[in-house]
Amino acid sequence: MKIHEYQGKELLAKYNVPVPRGILVNDKSEAAGAARKIGGNVVVKAQIHAGGRGKGGGVKLARGAEDAERIAGEILGMTLVTPQTGPEGRLVKKVLIEEGMVIVKELYMSVLIDRQTSQVMIMASEAGGMEIEEVAAKSPEKIIKEYVDPVIGVKPFLARKIAFALNLEGEVFKQAIPFITNLYECFKREDCSMAEINPLVATNDGRLLALDAKIAIDDNALYRQKKSFEYRDLDEEDPMEVEASKFKLNYIKMDGNIGCMVNGAGLAMATMDIIKHSGGEPANFLDVGGGANEETIENAFRILLSDPRVKAVLIHIFGGILRCDILANGVVAAARKLHVSVPVVVRMEGTNMEEGHKILNESGLNFIVANGMKDAARKVVKAIQ
Repeated sequence: MKIHEYQGKELLAKYNVPVPRGILVNDKSEAAGAARKIGGNVVVKAQIHAGGRGKGGGVKLARGAEDAERIAGEILGMTLVTPQTGPEGRLVKKVLIEEGMVIVKELYMSVLIDRQTSQVMIMASEAGGMEIEEVAAKSPEKIIKEYVDPVIGVKPFLARKIAFALNLEGEVFKQAIPFITNLYECFKREDCSMAEINPLVATNDGRLLALDAKIAIDDNALYRQKKSFEYRDLDEEDPMEVEASKFKLNYIKMDGNIGCMVNGAGLAMATMDIIKHSGGEPANFLDVGGGANEETIENAFRILLSDPRVKAVLIHIFGGILRCDILANGVVAAARKLHVSVPVVVRMEGTNMEEGHKILNESGLNFIVANGMKDAARKVVKAIQ
């Protein structure tokens, strides 16, 4: 679960990770008061779940209270397009008014899960303010990676090693030690999947601050992170993905025109691959799970068809826990209730497969039954063409 920058900074401050002084505002009329309270020059920052906000005009320096109000009025209500939002952009509904400062050094730091080693990794770089992928491509030697033993955590010696590698000196070096250990503590205790600070800045008055905060919390841990769950902003999520989550469906919207309904994440990935291999484009990832019933199938169908780009549907089910006859009954009932008008290709294997095929063939509806993955993919692509 992604959270906003201002929420991430609330979490960091809770663990004594230094962050700039800032005030969240929802209306431009509040911006001048917030700027006066902070004092001096301030930065007005759009709050959306995407990076690259500065490139799209969502982060601007304001010289005083009146300037802050003017800029907040320009940013609030705008559709902010960044490299991470896609061309549709995101509507800005809130901005963070934050203290301005003179920056003498920009660094990068993150704590994340390294999937290749199944360990927590601290990654840091002197090339702060840039996208870390760009740094990795152009200057990989500037990236520092340290792995954390979960038994002992981040001890001062490891934090010092990272601070030395970043060429920090004097007071900033001293501040870096608790900064790193506390950042890891926040990552661990809040069940984060990522805590990224870009940039981490050293200022002319000797402070080390998290100027930005991109934090993601593991969805699987939200049952024990009640406070963090309150950070969820449904306005920043795709409406269809929000709707799917209500029915415990694993749905991710994509850019194609072939709707996919599959049971099992691995099978869903393989189905999307073979659709692309056959010349088609999947419109979504949708895993209905092994314990799906007729109601689940109906809800999945409804969510799939609510995407106007879907021109055909491929249902790909392995009948284990979910028997093929139960699936077929659910598909027939949903197709009738929802008045499905697009081609529907069904490939099922497993328990009661013959009964499932019989139900589909005798339904009076125009289902296309496939034999095998390749046949299913070819038929659904042909149905669109």
